Amino acid sequence: MTLTQTPTLCAVVGNPIEHSRSPTIHQQFAEQTGVKLRYDRILSPLDGFARTVDDFFSAGGRGLNVTVPFKLEAWELARTHLSQRATLARAVNTLWMEQGVLHGCNTDGVGLVQDLQRLAALNTDTRVLLIGAGGAARGVLGPLLDAGCAKLHVINRSPARAHELIAQHQKATSVAPDKLTAGGLTEVGIPGSWDLVINSSSSSLSGEAPAVAFGLYAKHAWAYDMMYAAQATPFMLQAQRDGAAQTSDGLGMLVGQAAESFYIWHGVRPDIAPVLASLRTALHSTH
Repeated sequence: MTLTQTPTLCAVVGNPIEHSRSPTIHQQFAEQTGVKLRYDRILSPLDGFARTVDDFFSAGGRGLNVTVPFKLEAWELARTHLSQRATLARAVNTLWMEQGVLHGCNTDGVGLVQDLQRLAALNTDTRVLLIGAGGAARGVLGPLLDAGCAKLHVINRSPARAHELIAQHQKATSVAPDKLTAGGLTEVGIPGSWDLVINSSSSSLSGEAPAVAFGLYAKHAWAYDMMYAAQATPFMLQAQRDGAAQTSDGLGMLVGQAAESFYIWHGVRPDIAPVLASLRTALHSTH
């Protein structure tokens, strides 16, 4: 008699959720690593996230990815058992149950840093300009600093929000004040002084580029949009006009953060490269 192994149940929860590519990514990771997996999309009511999470884990779920607009609520639900990354980010995109207790982590920053390193866009000499001070920025601030960039300057439409973000981080860590700074969208320092400009704002979702100053990019500089699309995003086109030597969207970040979640849940690290290539091909073919 042959016993059939029951698939591990994982899912992604959000509202909206039908657009999510997480099931495709995680199924490819599972095939690659030999993990028997069922990975679903869950549409949660905007006022019912906690119940949705409870129902999922009560039904035997192993791991839950969290997307817009629930990352802050996920942080609240798991706040007594957070990873260091999630504690600093004050947002959670990965949940799991351990000995009956809900745990949370934020893998967005790890995914971003891994992709930037894959592109050779980030090293210890890199001067980084981060556009935006919302949830996406919170998730990547710590990992960018941990990667050893030379300087990180956060700019935002509301300068107060950018200053608040870095003040929270400086209070929780020992980062030097001159290494982490903030300002408004036009407060970008000396023209041509940035080696890497990252757009963490939602501007590309609305088909617009952020209203930043002209003349940002140093020689050989990169521009990276945390959003992704079949074609260059408005921010990437803006960066090309402004002299960025190379540009990238955030598809590699998406796959990288998923790989870190997969590792947390299953204890095995998948190979990102073939999944990223497959996803890129699919993205172009549907355009």
